[in-house]
Amino acid sequence: MQTLSEIRELLAMARHEPKRALGQNFLIDHNLIRKLVDASGVHAGDLVLEIGPGTGALTVELLERGCQVVACELDRDFVRLLNETLVKNHPEQLTIIEGDCLADKRSVHEEIIETIADRPFKMVANLPYHAATPVMLALMTQHPNCIGMYTTIQHEVVERFGASPGSKTYGTISIVAQCLGEVSIIAKLAPGCFWPQPSVGSAMMRWERSLEVTTNEDPDWWATMSDMIQSLFQRRRKKLAGSVKVMTKNHILWPDGVSGDNRIDALTPTQANALCKAIAQAQSA
Repeated sequence: MQTLSEIRELLAMARHEPKRALGQNFLIDHNLIRKLVDASGVHAGDLVLEIGPGTGALTVELLERGCQVVACELDRDFVRLLNETLVKNHPEQLTIIEGDCLADKRSVHEEIIETIADRPFKMVANLPYHAATPVMLALMTQHPNCIGMYTTIQHEVVERFGASPGSKTYGTISIVAQCLGEVSIIAKLAPGCFWPQPSVGSAMMRWERSLEVTTNEDPDWWATMSDMIQSLFQRRRKKLAGSVKVMTKNHILWPDGVSGDNRIDALTPTQANALCKAIAQAQSA
């Protein structure tokens, strides 16, 4: 595993300074890197997607455990560095994809999709904070072969994933994540765990897809449902009766426990999903 001095040497080799605009804060606590990989439960031969590998500190741990790693890196200097070091020593285990992990704000880079194909995989990553929410939402709703995500991200984003109805942080990502799987915190991280130290708090989170949902629900539904939830949260303070009329002029059959007097942020994830299905049915009538 890479020490801070080794990371500095690799950066010097690449003639590269950390770019705060790209969220290049390197996790240097080896125990926490191991803790993240342990929480993912990956074993030799498992397929792992890593986004933002940087100098490869987490990548090394994944490779040493025998994982097949697909790593997407935006920074060209790091791509060159990873090819000269880790890919050279692990040509059969590691694939580097250069570019943004997102093709746009709503979908994953096409080369990632093509490389992984339909194989089941887990994402294990110290995510660039600016990309965390959109890429995780895309993987949840559009890629049912992503069976789990284990990642270091901004602490307030972790709070949004696990937020409860009625709280200020409850929103689209809370509902989607909790409808599709289970969210939990692995660890909270102090700024001193990184170099350079970030200006925001960080945490490691676990999201694991529900096998029951994967088996029983139409996989194409979740992207539609996510769009509907986002539309409803744009009128967060409005009663649902008015918000629903914006989405369909047809009468809807209100789900159990839900009425037009509710607001979207008062609904549980299950109720919100049922409401979206009722809206979709009315739209198609």
